[in-house]
Formats: sequence, C-alpha cells, structure tokens
Amino acid sequence: MAEEKGQVLAISGKGGVGKTTMAALMIKNLTDAKQRSLLVIDANPDSNLSDLLGISVPMTLGMAAMEMKKAIDKGEVPPERTKREILEYRVFDILKETPNFDLLVMGRTEGEGCYCIVNDLLTDIIDSLSKNYDLTLMDMEAGLEHLSRRTDRDVDIMVIVTDPSSMGFQTTRRIKELAEEVHIDFKKIYLIGNRFRPEMESMLKEEASKMGIEFAGMIPDDSDILKYNLSGRPLVELPPQNPALSAAKDILTKMGLLD
Repeated sequence: MAEEKGQVLAISGKGGVGKTTMAALMIKNLTDAKQRSLLVIDANPDSNLSDLLGISVPMTLGMAAMEMKKAIDKGEVPPERTKREILEYRVFDILKETPNFDLLVMGRTEGEGCYCIVNDLLTDIIDSLSKNYDLTLMDMEAGLEHLSRRTDRDVDIMVIVTDPSSMGFQTTRRIKELAEEVHIDFKKIYLIGNRFRPEMESMLKEEASKMGIEFAGMIPDDSDILKYNLSGRPLVELPPQNPALSAAKDILTKMGLLD
C-alpha cells in the first residue's frame, strides 16, 4: 500500500452507471481496513451518497456558498474578516465527522449564474483540507461538466464507472479525451464495469485497452444492493461476504489503496 499523504481519487461516469454505489462500496472497504485517514466529498448535486452511508447531513456547501453570496451582495461581510476566513469557518462547521471518515456534501446552489469568488474560494479550501488526509474520495457529478470546469485539477486517481451500454462507453471515451484536451494529468486512470456478467470481462478489458485506460475490475449485479436501496438501508451495512463488496475490495487492492 502506498504511504503518500493527500492522494485524491475521483469517481466519474455517465449518469445511472452506479458511481455513488461504487463510492459507498469503496468507503466501506477502506474504513473496515482502517489503513488510511479518509475524507469523503459528495460532489454530485443529487447528494445521495450520505444516504448510502447512513449519515444525516442538514447543511451542504452549496447552501453555505449561497449564504455567503447573499451576505456579500448585501454588504454584510464584516470588514475585519476576509471572505476566505468566513467561508473556511463554514466549511469546517459543515464537515461531518464520523469515527471512520469525514464527509463534505457539496449539494446544489440556488438560482442561476456563476459566483466565481465563492466557487474559487471553496475549491482552494477543499484542496487545502484534503492534504490533511491520506486519501480523499470524491463522488463526482455525472457526465463531463466537472472536467470542463477543471474541478478535477488535483486528482491523482480517476475512476470511470460504466454499465453494459454503448452510452456508458461513449462517456468513458469522452472523459478520457476531454481530460487530455484541458490538460488534466491524472497519475492513474481506471475503468470499472458495474452490473456486468462474468463472461463480459474479456470484452470490457478489450474496450479499456482500446481507450488507453487500465482495467480495474467489475462489480457484479447484486440483489442485496437492490434490496438495500429499495428499503433505504445503508450499503455500509452490507455483510463482508457480499459479492459486490468483495469485488470492490479486489479493485482497491489492485489500485494499491489496500494491502
């Protein structure tokens, strides 16, 4: 297992391929192993990861950013305090600490338009915060927007999840191409197949090779995950022998993130 501190892993892919499920399975394995300090960032606007982890999150960074924007617009920011200091305080106030990992939920912002001051401050604060952990795991929003905005600028390991669909593979190719176009240099980029049958592994490996992406493994279609999701039961309660959980453990081991 690598001992480098401050590594960042991002999970990306087409909407509906199971990115958040993949994130939850990885988090469960990483926390069970207790080998690394872990920061989890839910950067998906749907903010479903906390539900899969069984954590209640009353406040998101999106809410804090909108509060900050309104305060600036109304001239209510105290002159003796910088905008960064105020927003940094809010980030640490929102940070959800658990015995096994810390969680930040980005959430949605209200209204339209980019508020670059707040967004840039948030990015810098999160960059600084992640350096205090051995590993930061980010569940990214679906598609390509996060790449075009360069919110993956300091990602060490990019994981792309695909399901057995042509659109899943098309999005994978585009993520790889767009990362090159905007000069994002991931140290490692992996492809994971979700809900693939075992006999499809050779096909998935071949597709990954064509795209110049390392194949990390497959997560089987798992009835327990379906049952847990339907009942609202957190995936972190899956038993150790669960096939999907075991497959995610093998993937993390291949990446060098577990012994």
